[in-house]
Amino acid sequence: MVSRRRLLAAGAAGGATALVPAGWTALAAAAPLDAGDIPKYVTPLRIPPAMPQVATGPERDTYVIAVRQFRQQILPPSWPRTTVWGYGSTAHPGSFGYPSPTIMARVDRPVRVTWVNQLVDDRGDHLPHLLPVDPTLHWANPAGGIAGRDRHGRRDGDPRGYRGPVPQVVHLHGAHSTQESDGHAEAWYLPVTRDLPPGFAVAGSAYREFRSRFAETSGLRWAPGSATFEYANDQRPCTLWYHDHTLGLTRENIYAGPAGFYLLDGDDLPDGVLPGPAPALDDPPDARHHDIPLLIQDRSFGADGSLRYPGGRASHGDDTRWRSEFSGSTIVVNGRTWPTLTVRPRRYRFRLLNGCNSRFLMLSVVANATARPARAVLPIWQIGGDGGYLPEPVPHERVTLGPAQRVDAVVDFTDVPAGTEFYLVNEGPDWAYRGGRPGVDFPPADPRTTGQVLRFVVTEAAGVDTSVPPEQLRLPAHRRLGPAERVRRLSLNERMSGGSGAMAMLLGVLDERGRGLPLRWSDPATEQPSVGATEVWEIRNFTRHVHPVHLHQVQFEFLGRGRSGRSLPGPGDRGRMDTVLAYPWEVTRIKARFDLPGRYAWHCHLLEHEDNEMMRPLNVLPRGGAAAGDGGSAGVPEGSTTASTDAG
Repeated sequence: MVSRRRLLAAGAAGGATALVPAGWTALAAAAPLDAGDIPKYVTPLRIPPAMPQVATGPERDTYVIAVRQFRQQILPPSWPRTTVWGYGSTAHPGSFGYPSPTIMARVDRPVRVTWVNQLVDDRGDHLPHLLPVDPTLHWANPAGGIAGRDRHGRRDGDPRGYRGPVPQVVHLHGAHSTQESDGHAEAWYLPVTRDLPPGFAVAGSAYREFRSRFAETSGLRWAPGSATFEYANDQRPCTLWYHDHTLGLTRENIYAGPAGFYLLDGDDLPDGVLPGPAPALDDPPDARHHDIPLLIQDRSFGADGSLRYPGGRASHGDDTRWRSEFSGSTIVVNGRTWPTLTVRPRRYRFRLLNGCNSRFLMLSVVANATARPARAVLPIWQIGGDGGYLPEPVPHERVTLGPAQRVDAVVDFTDVPAGTEFYLVNEGPDWAYRGGRPGVDFPPADPRTTGQVLRFVVTEAAGVDTSVPPEQLRLPAHRRLGPAERVRRLSLNERMSGGSGAMAMLLGVLDERGRGLPLRWSDPATEQPSVGATEVWEIRNFTRHVHPVHLHQVQFEFLGRGRSGRSLPGPGDRGRMDTVLAYPWEVTRIKARFDLPGRYAWHCHLLEHEDNEMMRPLNVLPRGGAAAGDGGSAGVPEGSTTASTDAG
């Protein structure tokens, strides 16, 4: 690895905008940056601003948001900048960033977004991917043309993998969206570029259908290189996030940077009960926020500041083959490595989001950044999860977050003396998570690097904190889902991938003997509930890994897990969820109501797994249609588990 000393010797240290010196490129390409040499807590936490609108009216808020390529200071100042992708308002060039600005929305007030793919250079030529792309997966495959898109591709002899225009499509994760606005994996589109290679498909196989559906309901037709989605926001207040969802390319597109928060607010609680404010459009430059979203990710870097995935850079001909997991060597919070947040002695609300590809996070607030086991000095009070508020606040010494999961939390610094330093640390594993406790069942993350996340520095008090102490909060009550009409029996499976020697992860159903029956994305849909149906899904994990299972369209209730799925969820899992952790050799039981017809998906949110077949169609049939068949049982009481479900 390239150390800090060697970097300085190479003459690379300078201003944040300094170019990499001539003659140093070979060094940068040869080795990754040594994460242990990156100084920590020298940069303030960046709080993503609110996304600017292009119009607001009596019916909806309207945005035009593009994804572009730019350079940003992710490593500390004086270290090289990093080329990334991110979203921003096309009418506000200064709004682009990683993570992207936060879309601030209100319950029952629609938001309409035109998402534009602008991954082109100043001449209008396409920009290739920042990272190596394996074209042999079942992926968007623009080079396959109309007949070969959304299928397995092939290598063309370029050691850097696919180098053509990059497809994009945005999914609002956790949203109650109609099918044409869901960000279907096969509804991707290329940028409008003047150098489109001959024979390339410019859009995915589902793009035309959803464009027509949107035109029918809105009278608007999508322009080339874009898609317009409308979000009704007809759900509970919660923390959502938006990110790319292109078939077979999600892991690398998200890793390149394009992701942002979508905060859905409502009137469930009076103003001032929870800590605030959150970022707003009219914020002055010195605005202080007490409602702060935290996007936590792991990343690896080259010595020139470039992103490295999984072990190299496409521009230098590194191996493009798919890997089953990825763990970065650094922790990045809101687009900066190991930042510092100055806090006053008062309460803060943090929207915690695990935006890692594969890494599980186990977070605590401690006084010693490197001591293990970590000893919490302040509780993390969870007030909500993926889908909104919990029934009551829950104090945690340690919060576990799988990829894509969110925790809405309050941390109370009220009685902490000025000058105190605390740390948010991570004890999750540095590789695949298989369950258990850090330090007992697996080594925790390296306490020098990936075991540290964020520093809090407490300063003098100022102003009055009117928020309610978390232990005294009374959170809004919400109705539970009604009885289920059907129980589906599903499986998570692993098998050797032909030719590669890697273990492939697949979703599927159960056969008549209770064994896993793996299926691929291209196999006929088996999960086909009808509109208005409430179903229990029993997901049996036949693998050695913990998988975060995500369903599109719905926020579901978590019923239980364990050998028979009967172990009740913990207090922090009793709200609505859209991503649930399925543990090895256990049954995970959830209940969902499907009320929007159309084509959706369910998948593992370990992005490397999702991109290589661990995703299945979820088709919701029109009202009155017979729910169709995955080997589940219609009319089985939701409190009972069939004998074959418990079969080994």
